Amino acid sequence: MSGISGNLLGAGALVSCPHGGRATAAAGGAAVHIGGVPVATAAHTFTVTGCPHTVDGVPTPCVTVRWAAGETGVTVGGAPVLLDTSAAQCFTAASVPQGPPVVHSAQREVSVR
Repeated sequence: MSGISGNLLGAGALVSCPHGGRATAAAGGAAVHIGGVPVATAAHTFTVTGCPHTVDGVPTPCVTVRWAAGETGVTVGGAPVLLDTSAAQCFTAASVPQGPPVVHSAQREVSVR
């Protein structure tokens, strides 16, 4: 993990698109939890709701976040864990990139079940 730092993201972390829409992770049953919720991994699907973004008056909301999980060397269920510093991009339904998400909170408390 040399040169890699950041806090683990839980599937319940507060993440938004750059326009203020809320990104939430699909539920998962990982064996590793942060604050009672599964650790977020590259296998989680993050869906954005409430994005108000428009281009020339036409609604073009963010609908999903795609994470490029770096090589942290840490996996859960074979998928790389996500850190609050992991690279990501928000996309429209037409797969147009709209900018990186904003991670508002990440937790450090980890428990193994």
